[in-house]
Amino acid sequence: MDILKKVHREITPLSSEDSFLVFDRIKDNFDFPVHFHPELELNFISNAKGVRRVVGDSIEEIDDLELVLVGSSLYHGWEQYHCTSKKIREVTIQFHEDLFDKAFLSRNIMKPLKDMFDRSAHGILFSKATTRNIKSRILIVSKLAGIDYFMELLSILYDLSISRNQRLLSTTTIYLENFENSDKIKLLYDYVQKNYASKITLSEVSELLNMSNVSFNRFIKKRTGKTFVEYLNDVRIGYASRWLVERDCSISEIAFLCGFNSIANFNRVFKKAKKTTPTNYRQDFSGIKRVL
Repeated sequence: MDILKKVHREITPLSSEDSFLVFDRIKDNFDFPVHFHPELELNFISNAKGVRRVVGDSIEEIDDLELVLVGSSLYHGWEQYHCTSKKIREVTIQFHEDLFDKAFLSRNIMKPLKDMFDRSAHGILFSKATTRNIKSRILIVSKLAGIDYFMELLSILYDLSISRNQRLLSTTTIYLENFENSDKIKLLYDYVQKNYASKITLSEVSELLNMSNVSFNRFIKKRTGKTFVEYLNDVRIGYASRWLVERDCSISEIAFLCGFNSIANFNRVFKKAKKTTPTNYRQDFSGIKRVL
């Protein structure tokens, strides 16, 4: 499919210590490219009739309300297409594929959940009836805290797993070759996650992966569609966008905490990535409502 040439690897701001990440936003359009990430994603969308959904090899125009579970590393995206609606509501819940370990999922009571996670490799579209019934719970989940937050999300996932009239979207499970399964990529990912706040040079990561600078440049571009600097900035901007909402630090403090040694460079990179300034993002974007 031609769309594979446009697929981006998204760096989510979900750290290894987090359980769930919830975005709750009102937007006028969809402009994020088709992408993939190792985290599973539950996406609720309302007031978006005419938007085009891409999940694996499934491409469909959606109605005004939908709920989709996307499996690990399955590429997906929502495109504006024929939608003219304003104030589109989107709630995105992301979580690690190993959040619930195999021993837990092997319990009899958890079998529906395990089966749903297995099916999510194709992408799952839940029925309109299920979406309407679960809508109010999804819209308030970001307002919960602590164990109530965790238990409600687990309850939502379980109720979805036993719901009727689910539909698999992609006829095949499409994984982008040798990304998360690559030992070198895993080594790079872990290193950047630990050191993003410090200066990281191309030579440093090339040596880490036992590659020349030229070979590493080809490697990272092929695997992520980005240069190393772009990849590193994605990680840093991911943390910055999260902290702009969660923390009371000044914008300059957040810039330096995320590894930018120049506030001007931070502002430029942030605006390019988010299409808005850090100040406006903090003021206008509801962003991450809850991380646990």
